[in-house]
Amino acid sequence: MTVSVTPLTASFAARIDGVDIARPIDDATWATVRAALDEHSVLVFRRRHPLDDEQQVAFSRRFGALEVTRSMNPAAGTPFARQSNLDIKTGDVIPAEDRRMVYQLANMLWHSDSSFKPVPSLCSLLSARIIPPEGGATEFASARAAYPSLPDALKRRVEDLVVVHDFAWSRDRVRPGFFTDQERAAYPPVRHPLVRTNPVNGRRSLFLGAHASHIEGLPIDEGRALLTTLLDHVTQPQFCYRHEWTEGDLVIWDNRCVLHRATPYDTTRYKRLMQRTTVSGDPAVLPAGAH
Repeated sequence: MTVSVTPLTASFAARIDGVDIARPIDDATWATVRAALDEHSVLVFRRRHPLDDEQQVAFSRRFGALEVTRSMNPAAGTPFARQSNLDIKTGDVIPAEDRRMVYQLANMLWHSDSSFKPVPSLCSLLSARIIPPEGGATEFASARAAYPSLPDALKRRVEDLVVVHDFAWSRDRVRPGFFTDQERAAYPPVRHPLVRTNPVNGRRSLFLGAHASHIEGLPIDEGRALLTTLLDHVTQPQFCYRHEWTEGDLVIWDNRCVLHRATPYDTTRYKRLMQRTTVSGDPAVLPAGAH
C-alpha cells in the first residue's frame, strides 16, 4: 500500500495509512513516518487489533532509545508506563481512592511527558488495548502551532527564560504532599528553556505544562502567572485535537512541542488499559547566560 498522511486539523495532527507498524518497515516508509512526526507533531494509526508489547517496543525503538519507567507506575522497571484502572497482577478494577489511581489523576492536567527529567522525551507512543464504551478521550495541544500568534512583546519576554520542571509539583496540584520525601529525592527539579526550536524545520514552540513549577529569576507567583497565561494561549480550541479512541489505535506525539491530557471515564464501571512507551530525546540547550 502507498503511505498516506491525512491532516486532522488545520495546524497539526495527521492520520497515517498504509503502514503495518506491527511488522518491520522498510527505510523509505520509516523516513516518511519520521518526517511526518516533525511536520505534524501528532500521528494517529488506526488499527483493527492492538499491538502486543513486543511489537510496540520494536516500533518505538525506531525513534530512539526508550525510557525505563520508574516511580509508582505498575510497569516500573519496563519500557512501559501503564495507564489503567486494572491491577497488573489480578486484573481487578482498582478502587478510585487507591494511591495508584490518585497518582493518575495528574494525567488530566496539560503536560509534556518526562519534562521533569534532565533529558526530556522526544515522543510518546500510546496504544489502546482495552477502552471504555464512553469517556477516556485524550486531548492534544500544539505549543508550536500556538507560538506564532503570541504578541510580539510576549515573545520577546519569554525568549531567554528558563523554567524549573518538578515532578512533585504536578502531583501536589492533585493532592498536596502526595510524594514522599524519598519520591521527591528520586526526581529533583530540572531546568529547561521555555522556548525550543525543532532542529529539522526550525519551528519554535513553548515548553511548559503541569510539571513546569516556576520561572527562574522571577518571583514564584509572577512566574506561575506567566506560565498560566502561556498555557491558556496554547490550549485554545484552534490549537487542539481530541482523539476518541478505538481499540487498536496507536497515537504518537512529539513531547518537545505538544501538550496532552487525559479526560475522565467511569473507572468504577469500565475497564481501560493503555500502554505507553516513551522515547528519550536530547538535552535542551539553555539560553546563553543561563548557568
